[in-house]
Amino acid sequence: MPSGQQARAQAAAIRPGPVAARDAHGAPAAPADRVLALFGGHRLSPAQRRIAQYVIDHLTEAAFLSITDLAERVGVSQPSVTRFATSLGYSGFPALREALQPIALSAVAGLPDTREEVRRNELQAAIDAEIENLESLRRLVADPGQILDVGRELAASVPLTVLGLRISVSLAEYFAYAARRIHPDVRLVTRGGSVAYDALLQSREAGGTWVLAFAMPRHANETLATLRAARRTGLRVALITDLTLGPLVDEAEVTLTAGTGSRLVFDSYAAPGVLSASVLQAMADANPERTQMRLEGYEQAAEQHSFFLED
Repeated sequence: MPSGQQARAQAAAIRPGPVAARDAHGAPAAPADRVLALFGGHRLSPAQRRIAQYVIDHLTEAAFLSITDLAERVGVSQPSVTRFATSLGYSGFPALREALQPIALSAVAGLPDTREEVRRNELQAAIDAEIENLESLRRLVADPGQILDVGRELAASVPLTVLGLRISVSLAEYFAYAARRIHPDVRLVTRGGSVAYDALLQSREAGGTWVLAFAMPRHANETLATLRAARRTGLRVALITDLTLGPLVDEAEVTLTAGTGSRLVFDSYAAPGVLSASVLQAMADANPERTQMRLEGYEQAAEQHSFFLED
C-alpha cells in the first residue's frame, strides 16, 4: 500500500489535455448547496458536526487534505474523521474526499465538474486551491490590527528569535534573511532539542522578549517541544501556521494563520509567504527611522561591493 505522500504523488501526476466544456444543461447547483446535500439527512455527533462545519467553511482546502491534516485542523481524532465519512455512506474518508474535490474545484474557478475532467490538469487545480488560500488571507487582513500589533512587538524584541524546524525551515530562513535588514539582532533557529533550547535561553538572557515560530504541516513533535521550551525561558511566542486549533496554537500568545497548498505531492506556501512579508512590513512600519537607516546602509554596502547585477 502506498504511503500518504506516494498517494498524493500519484494523484497529482500532471496530465496534459484541454479542460472539457461546461455542462450543456446549464450551471450546477451552488457548491455550498451541494456540500450541504451530502451532509443533510444524517444524524451527526457533536464532533462530526464540527467536521462538517469546517468542510463547509473551508471547502476548497478541506477537499484536498489528508485525514491527518483534517483531524488536526478541526481538533478531532483521525477515527472521528473516518466515522464521519462512513456515517454519510462512504467507505472511508478517501471516498468522501473524492466526492468533495470536484465540488471544491468548481467553486474556485468554474472548473469542470467531474473527477475525470478535473484530473486532466492538476497544476491548475493546485493553483486554484492556492488562490482560495490567498482569498482567505485577504479576508483575514481586512482588519490589519493584529498583524500591526505583532510587528510592533517583534520589532521591539532585541534580539528577535525566528524558529522553523523541518519543512518550516525555508519560511523561517526567508523571514530571518529579510528581517536582518530592518532589525539589529535576528537569531535563526532551525534545529530542535538542546541546540534550540540553548539558543532560546541565550536570546532571553540577552534581552529578547519574543520568538516568531513557523509551523507548517506535517507538524513535528519537536516543534511543540521547542515552543514549550521557549515559554519556559520566558519568551513569548508568535506563531505562523495553518492551524486554528491544537497544542501548537495553545503554546502561542498570538497565532496568525494561512492555508498551505496541499494539492500536489509537496505542499506550497503562497499564503504563508505573503503573510510573512506582511509581518515584515509591520515590523518596518513600527520603527521607520531604524528601518530607513538600516536599508540605506545595506544599499550602500551593496553598491560598494557590487553584490548585484546591474539593472
